[in-house]
Amino acid sequence: MHMAGVCCKSATPFSVFKRTLSVRNSTSAPRPARAMGRKGIQEGWLVARSNQFRSVGPHRCPACFFFSCQESMSESLRTCYAFLNQTSRSFAAVIQALDGELRHAVCIFYLVLRALDTVEDDMTIPLVKKVPLLHEFHTFLYQPDWCFTESKEKDRQVLEDFPTISVEFRNLGQEYRDVISDICHRMGVGMAEFLEKKVGSMQEWDKYCHYVAGLVGMGLSRLFSASQLEDPEVGRDTELANSMGLFLQKTNIIRDYLEDQQDGRAFWPEEAWSQFASHLEDFSQPQHLSSALACLNLLVTDALRHVPDVITYLSRLRNQSVFSFCAIPQVMAIATLSACYNNPQVFEGVVKIRKGQAVTLMMEATNMQAVQGIIIQYSQEIRQKVSPSDPSRDKTLHILGLIQEKALSKVVLTTRAHHLSPIYLSAAVLLAALSWQYLNATQPAGNADMQGS
Repeated sequence: MHMAGVCCKSATPFSVFKRTLSVRNSTSAPRPARAMGRKGIQEGWLVARSNQFRSVGPHRCPACFFFSCQESMSESLRTCYAFLNQTSRSFAAVIQALDGELRHAVCIFYLVLRALDTVEDDMTIPLVKKVPLLHEFHTFLYQPDWCFTESKEKDRQVLEDFPTISVEFRNLGQEYRDVISDICHRMGVGMAEFLEKKVGSMQEWDKYCHYVAGLVGMGLSRLFSASQLEDPEVGRDTELANSMGLFLQKTNIIRDYLEDQQDGRAFWPEEAWSQFASHLEDFSQPQHLSSALACLNLLVTDALRHVPDVITYLSRLRNQSVFSFCAIPQVMAIATLSACYNNPQVFEGVVKIRKGQAVTLMMEATNMQAVQGIIIQYSQEIRQKVSPSDPSRDKTLHILGLIQEKALSKVVLTTRAHHLSPIYLSAAVLLAALSWQYLNATQPAGNADMQGS
């Protein structure tokens, strides 16, 4: 997403417009710098390139067969799931693991926001045309023939064939349509605001992350409640839902410092980096490593302040498919933050977690007690890395203490049943197997991977 001196970087679930929280492939070669333009939508909330599932065909994703009965779908709905598989990675598999009609609502929600994001991301569209498109995009949901054929983006098919998506939107229940239209409207306005605006203050960083990820979390939460799979309070508590999105978005922004610099993009807030350097790009120079690590640790600490809200949010969920959908990206995020904290490799490459570690997290994050254990584990790892001389030391230790206290809370521990039925255990195993297959099949040969220290 382009802006003057900075580009919008939207997230994956709760961060629908972000790159995946990456995993390590120890045999990868260094990755070349990419051209300008943001990389797309996040895992669980994750994005991918349109050819990721090409080897198995638009309807041949294994999760698609397992979780959905395509024979009973309308032709337009089948096409929507084809678009989903073509424009996302693990997000497609996780959506199709959701229960009942919620699955279709989240699929359409994703595609609508993917189409909106494609407009925003297309640097060939002049601002005089792009801004009105973003502001009015939600109205196109009720215009049966509206489509956009001027995009040059790789995901332009969702705009060119938007009538197929919008007809399935109009087939949804009113309770789902209201949520999707409202979030689309608010996100479009927010995207337009940041087209030519730098992320300056920490408050603006929160605002930017709210527009591109927090709103996704709020919309998903309202869909969960509208489906009656979750209690009404899940959709009503916008502060917690917003925190779910912000935690994922900030984790990706922190991790992707060097990649974004190489692509001519900047997402670290100036209020943070200006305390330690004259220019954000200085951090990539070895002589500025001490300052770079101080800024990195400050931003990790800021992201960690959302974790208590994440714990509270997850503890309220009752439906197993919704819980897994939400929990997996969050545990991947805290593992990634632990790998990034005080790690010079953030400024030398992309810090990633190992494939095996990622699959283990996916397998284990099936109940609240396990998630709390994972959060405690990585919080303790971060605590062990805190340097006595780090400028953010006191704040970091304070928030880690709050996280530990929250994670050990008996109130949280007793809010969900922790015994899973055999079918959910089988689903967890299947998800891990699919994830492993995906992680092995979709690693580009040129990807640079660096293990977190």
